[in-house]
Amino acid sequence: MSDTQATLASPARRRLLLASAGATGGLVLGLGLGPAPAADAAEPGFAPNAFLRIAPDGTVTMTMPYIEMGQGTYTSVPMLIAEELEVELASVRLEHAPADDRRYANPALGFQVTGGSTTIRASFNQLREAGASARTLLVNAAAQRWKVAPDSCRAERGAVLHPASGRRLGYGQLASDAAKLPLPDKVALKPASEFRLIGKPAKRLDTPAKVDGSARYGIDARVPGMRIATLMQAPVFGGRLRQVDEAPALAVRGVRQVVKLDDCIAVVADHMGAARQGLAALKPVWDDGTNASLQQADIVAAMAAASARGGVKMRDDGNVDSALAGAAVKLDAVYELPFLIHAAMEPLNCTVHLRADACDVWVGTQVLTRARAAAAEAAGLPVERVTVHNHLLGGGFGRRLEVDSVTLAVRIARQVDGPVKIVWTREEDIRHDMFRPCFYDVVRGGLDAQGRPVAWHHRTTGSSVIRRWAPPLFKDGTDPETVDGALQPPYAFANLRVEYQNHEPAVPTAFWRGVGPTHNLFVVESFVDELAAAAGADPVAFRLAAATDPRAIAVLRTVAERSGWGQPLGPRQGRGVSLGFAFGSWIAMVSEVEVAADGTVRVRRVTTAFDPGVVVNPDTVAAQLEGGAIFGISAALYGQATVRNGRIEQSNFHDAPVLRMNETPQFSTHLVPSGAAPGGVGEPGTAALAPSLTNAVFAATGKRLRKLPVDRTLLAA
Repeated sequence: MSDTQATLASPARRRLLLASAGATGGLVLGLGLGPAPAADAAEPGFAPNAFLRIAPDGTVTMTMPYIEMGQGTYTSVPMLIAEELEVELASVRLEHAPADDRRYANPALGFQVTGGSTTIRASFNQLREAGASARTLLVNAAAQRWKVAPDSCRAERGAVLHPASGRRLGYGQLASDAAKLPLPDKVALKPASEFRLIGKPAKRLDTPAKVDGSARYGIDARVPGMRIATLMQAPVFGGRLRQVDEAPALAVRGVRQVVKLDDCIAVVADHMGAARQGLAALKPVWDDGTNASLQQADIVAAMAAASARGGVKMRDDGNVDSALAGAAVKLDAVYELPFLIHAAMEPLNCTVHLRADACDVWVGTQVLTRARAAAAEAAGLPVERVTVHNHLLGGGFGRRLEVDSVTLAVRIARQVDGPVKIVWTREEDIRHDMFRPCFYDVVRGGLDAQGRPVAWHHRTTGSSVIRRWAPPLFKDGTDPETVDGALQPPYAFANLRVEYQNHEPAVPTAFWRGVGPTHNLFVVESFVDELAAAAGADPVAFRLAAATDPRAIAVLRTVAERSGWGQPLGPRQGRGVSLGFAFGSWIAMVSEVEVAADGTVRVRRVTTAFDPGVVVNPDTVAAQLEGGAIFGISAALYGQATVRNGRIEQSNFHDAPVLRMNETPQFSTHLVPSGAAPGGVGEPGTAALAPSLTNAVFAATGKRLRKLPVDRTLLAA
């Protein structure tokens, strides 16, 4: 059975489509993972699982189960529908899906979520089948009307044609008839050779609205009678409000109310200016609690102590201890990675209108049903009495996989009469972020007399986001997400041990454009480079000799060729390479850097070879890789959240900088075809960047960097 046949025969396929005539006579298609209710084709108002609607005027509307946060989802996903439906991409109108796990669950993760670089991987066959089934129904409807065989007709550009007679009917003209037809048992998906849209560059559908300002983000929500609030949370993790005098805030013109919670103060006003001025006037007294004396050094020391106790073995091949004992060359290293800040362009915000029997929430979130459940719990209402209106996201990076802001906004709204929009200032957003975990990694390796790797032992210590976010996946101290990128290195190690030691600091942690790969690729690829240097081998040649997967070898060879690997560079300039498998895709990256006399590192050029399997929109793939690399450079050079006296020290872009336009390198991005199933795109570029950068710094200066962010004082000439 072919892959396509297997997909069509699967239970998910058998539950695939329900169709009937809607109240307007339009064709509605639904697609879901859970059992679909039986439907009477003659009954109007059918199809609760709607992804696709075709109105009598021919308008094609797709209800998007995923979220657009800059990654191009609102173009690539409609391409899947449009390809099989045979309509022009620009003709597809998009609308946000409501909160509904039953209809809109991400097939890869089991609930309604955009994250983990899963969107295309999860929806590639699912939504193509939705389009193909719709096309089949429309063709059958036209064939019945014309009294001809369906295979004598074809769909093309939003219409069904009968070439032999020259007849043509638009989809809108056929929608009502098509909705009454029995569902096809099977649908034929196009072979790749017939793709008209998939694999071709496509202009983004969301660009015009973003350019003309009509695009709406959560922070743009406007509700009649709405007030604006901003807030101050307890500065120390776990702190509580002891007392505050409201009078100075209430004296500010436009301030209406001060809301006091046990861990937060919010000032409600007519506009943001008044709210901020009122908040600044307050002098709260906080009980800092048990974390008042917590320092960053304490956290690192505690992780080092936890690491020394050993970890849970998540992989143990061969005999690592014996192989290390007999190795001709032995190396060991400790790597430290910091907490990292999200700092999305759109700061956290949430608008809430809470009434006695219902609650409306306007927000931009990656987890719509989780946000709805959090709002319901905070409001003390049944979940069916809560409506979440989702919006475009001005950046997510994993931060909007969390619903803490929704919970806090509803808690504030419980004390406000009428709708209120709560907006976090940039300072509050950064200091009360949920951070990428910091990590403490110990690695040991051995080479034989010929310089070949014979042993590898990697122990990582740090927080588990999965333990909190998806507890069933955290079993017996193991966390597959935290060791992602370490558990299956791209090299042949006959003796391999990977351990994980869970250690939870007082600092809240969350996903950050890839947690496991962003730290493990740095550690693995940095230490592989150290082994190559110890063997006296070229870093690319060393990796090629040890790599096992043909796709890994292909991207590595491509990036070496396209980056000019081995060609001479100027003084204090160097190239560094990294290779990794992340989120279902193979990536190889070469960074070319120049290190100034004062130790400042400038990334001059980034060359990427990328094999994500099937590519839907190469334009957005390249944009995601380059944006991910910029995100990664920012983190490698500047990124950290440090704790002092229980508080995060950083507060805004002056002390939590991101890469500026004049610092941005040249990019050379190359897609390497393999025909494999689609892989993820949004996060691999970030994960691959840091080791390629620090390996390049070693090539330029001879100095190894095992701790991030880059400390330029170590690199000064």
